[in-house]
Amino acid sequence: MARLHRSIRPAGPRHAPMRRAAAVALALLLGACASPAPSTAPTAPVSAAWKNAPPPGWISTADAPKDWQQGRWWALFDDADLDALMGRVEIGNPNLALALANVAQAEALLRQAQAQQWPTLGVQLGAQRGGRPTSGAGSLQGAASWAPDLWGRLADAVQAQGAKVQASQADLASARLAAQGSLASAYFSVREADAELQLLDDIITGYQRAVTITQNRYSAGVAAHTDLLQAQSTLANAQASRAALAGSRNSSEQAIALLVGEPPAQFALASAPWSAAVPALPVVLPSELLLRRPDVASSERAVAAANANIGAARAAYFPSLNLSAGLGGKAGSLATLASAPTLAWSLGATLAQTLFDAGARDAALDQARAAQQAATASYRQSVLTALGQVDGQLNAMAALSQQIEHARAAAEAAAGAEQRILNSYQAGLSAYTNVVTAQATSLSARRSVLQLQVQRQQAAVALVQAMGGGWQAPWGVAAS
Repeated sequence: MARLHRSIRPAGPRHAPMRRAAAVALALLLGACASPAPSTAPTAPVSAAWKNAPPPGWISTADAPKDWQQGRWWALFDDADLDALMGRVEIGNPNLALALANVAQAEALLRQAQAQQWPTLGVQLGAQRGGRPTSGAGSLQGAASWAPDLWGRLADAVQAQGAKVQASQADLASARLAAQGSLASAYFSVREADAELQLLDDIITGYQRAVTITQNRYSAGVAAHTDLLQAQSTLANAQASRAALAGSRNSSEQAIALLVGEPPAQFALASAPWSAAVPALPVVLPSELLLRRPDVASSERAVAAANANIGAARAAYFPSLNLSAGLGGKAGSLATLASAPTLAWSLGATLAQTLFDAGARDAALDQARAAQQAATASYRQSVLTALGQVDGQLNAMAALSQQIEHARAAAEAAAGAEQRILNSYQAGLSAYTNVVTAQATSLSARRSVLQLQVQRQQAAVALVQAMGGGWQAPWGVAAS
């Protein structure tokens, strides 16, 4: 049997008073207050209801369809092309890839923080050989160390990093919702441009016919030359408007390409019919918004992390305990190392306390408290911003619905007036300036209806984003 050498000898009777005193001191330290981190959730000014009531027929989140609950809110618009583009955003959008990498980084840091709560083990095995005369030697060194988390410093660090992981997950959801909202808004702009281009094509065809008629009347000496010039000017203005609209459509198409992660030169979206309908959307309560808005949830998790950091800063005022153990020995060869007579083991404990640091710990605690106050203020501001955005979009939806009704009535009246004035001119009862004015008014009114309709769709998309798009904080679901 190998003989073990103990580097720490048991204390004799004369050391008993010292051992008892050390035990009492350690017990007092362990029983001391570790000043846990504040865990009170931040308060925020939340109203009981929205200032602007949702449109009639909208439903609550409790009765929301499955697509909404799964975060597929765009499916409520029932557009196959939009649905296909949303799938490409998840794959190709660089901002989502960045946010996903940030989540992975935060999770890795959490594992690092958790690993610090466990002992550290190490081993070193060596062999040497020399000549004249030939000889060999083997060595084995093993070590273990552990710093018990007496005052909760490591636990607070784990808690802080866990909150940061949750914040990064919320940031990912926020980036995803922002990309999806931008895509939907750009997509509806393209489809509205398609409808408006079709309208302008019809109008231009009519204006070309008017130019031909006026040319014939001028050639016959019935119409003045100014009538022909005005007809040609009206046609040219309409063609210029079409060119500008086509450029605007290309810009929206390029925005979609960037959102799905493709070069604009390699992306094209074919023209298709446009449905200007706005579906009935689920409406959240103001109190629900705190867990359904990713940015608000991220701000709340930042407060939780700041609270934990205060606890970690407080723990620096207390002593640190480190336990260590070692095992090592040398022998003529690796084969005989286990039975070597020089194999020895050791155990040790170190209790350390900082006595003077020129106020460094006080400053660190003040910094942690100030960071917590800043995070709390940021959280409250994010809540107010979220509430304001929802109410603002509800107000916009209501106003746009009324505007569309009036604009449709105005467009119908303008179209009737245009036809009557054109008939009057052809009968020689009206000047051509009246025709030009009526045509411009009618075209403007018809385009205004389309533009208001796409604004209402985009306001609906903005409202979806303001309400969180069906997302809910996973930690909120677990706690409920």
